[in-house]
Amino acid sequence: MMADFIEIDEETLQDIINVETGLLHPLKGFMNEADFRSVVDRYTLSDGQVFTIPITLDVPEDIALTFGQKIHLTFNGKHIADMEVEDTYHITDVDIEKVFRTLDMKHPGVKKEKERSSLRVGGKTTLIDKTLLQDALKPEETKKIFADKGWKTVVGFQTRNPVHKAHEHLQRIGLEVCDGLFINPIVGWKKPGDFTQEAVVAAYERMVGEFYPKDSVYMAGLKTQMRYAGPREAVFHAIIRRNLGCTHFIIGRDHAGVGGFYGAYDAHALARELSDKYDIGIHLLLLHEPYYCKKCGMVVSEKNCSHYETDRIEISGTIIRKYINDGTIPDEIMLRKEIFESILDCKQIFIE
Repeated sequence: MMADFIEIDEETLQDIINVETGLLHPLKGFMNEADFRSVVDRYTLSDGQVFTIPITLDVPEDIALTFGQKIHLTFNGKHIADMEVEDTYHITDVDIEKVFRTLDMKHPGVKKEKERSSLRVGGKTTLIDKTLLQDALKPEETKKIFADKGWKTVVGFQTRNPVHKAHEHLQRIGLEVCDGLFINPIVGWKKPGDFTQEAVVAAYERMVGEFYPKDSVYMAGLKTQMRYAGPREAVFHAIIRRNLGCTHFIIGRDHAGVGGFYGAYDAHALARELSDKYDIGIHLLLLHEPYYCKKCGMVVSEKNCSHYETDRIEISGTIIRKYINDGTIPDEIMLRKEIFESILDCKQIFIE
């Protein structure tokens, strides 16, 4: 069927908003086939600029679209954006496996992608409803904030969990290297069982207010869905923070990973590969897993401690979630008691 109006979901709407603000620069809309194929096969857009995650619009299989056609995109029945059609194409399981390195339906990103239509349409988008930009994170605003603070170097930190001692360790390294720390937690779609936005923000507000030097940290939520694409998503997250004005970005152990689908430092490997070949426009701090060493009596990493195999106590969001789900209090070597209290004060701690 021919279509002038196409209904989209909330994640697609957020992609349009993030294109409009420049968060997903250099994208001007949803990827055409040339850009999609290049991203999937070579980690760059067709013009050679590094981009690692496909940003695509899926449409029903029975829709017929033609080159140059103007379509209206609606959300909850309201016209919110226009799009000029460049082309249509189908994605396959081969493409999905290249992005996620698996076709296992237990992988939340794979499951979500396979539930979408395989027919994609590429083209430039124009946001019609500008009221949707009111609460959006905008690069011109974050860049001005950093400049007003006098920060010449800014390190970005991505998270989907409340701050625990391992992440605190990484952030303090970032503050040693840069003038300021930009904590930028994901507040878009996450898988069930992850911490809620309320819990993540409450924990960080307590951390910034009580433990970090005044005026050395800025925090703002990033509204975009987690794709759990591991190495690809780590570099994608760096590109977003570059667009927001960061000069540095921290990539840690199993960044954007899920369920053991990626190696602990696969993201480091891809980051090095792409940094060696291209100018990504941001310096990547590839940091190893922090853990508590019983012998050293502090949070360390295998880069500076020889007791990884014998005296390591792992610290992670997964472990913190298990403590709370089990109704037990996390040890303070993993999580500050003040942070734990802030999490417990939230109406909803976990996504259902």
